[in-house]
Amino acid sequence: MLQDHLGNTERADAFYGRQVQPQLTPRMRQFIQQQSMVFLSTADARGECDSTFRAGPPGFVVDLDQHTLTYPEYRGNGVMASAGNITENPHIGLLFMDFTHHHIGLHVNGSVRLRTDEEQRRSHPHLRTDTAPGRRPELWVHITVEEAYVHCSKHIPHLEPAPRPRLSPDERPKDADYFVAPRPAVPPVAVPGAHEEEAHDRCLPGIPVPASVRSRQVHG
Repeated sequence: MLQDHLGNTERADAFYGRQVQPQLTPRMRQFIQQQSMVFLSTADARGECDSTFRAGPPGFVVDLDQHTLTYPEYRGNGVMASAGNITENPHIGLLFMDFTHHHIGLHVNGSVRLRTDEEQRRSHPHLRTDTAPGRRPELWVHITVEEAYVHCSKHIPHLEPAPRPRLSPDERPKDADYFVAPRPAVPPVAVPGAHEEEAHDRCLPGIPVPASVRSRQVHG
């Protein structure tokens, strides 16, 4: 209805006909094998949504075949927001983005169920065991692909891979405190030349300078 209202039906039909695939094409599978991050979308039984992010070595999201993807879930903050949603609503949306080379994205939507590590490895013994050294998956998210399609490159920014900078605790709070703990007040930034201009004002007896002008001189 919205496509009809906006006059987009013909364009949408062309997109569905060429781009929206009911399974992963060989090029899509190769693309997923190269990705080190994915954005996830889930919803609970009431349809209330949650989005999150997963990352790992290239190929941490495993394409088991043209119809199936899986990725490991490790111990986190204990909330289990995505996995909890999946137990109520077995639908998931994934967005893979290439920010560094071809600047293209891939949407994958499907149905999903949770499996234990033992159950998943019995079914798929070739799964890697070293995606997170020293950590063992608590669960595997097992996805049956229902549709996959391209995300246009037009507004995808270019990002250069680089080592993460090391910041002191004064520059960056711990994750647990980042958005909830109070931070010390930031001292005012001195404006270069402000003191000289104020002194110059005082050296002009008999020529008063309005405060608004002084403000523009200092801050402009």
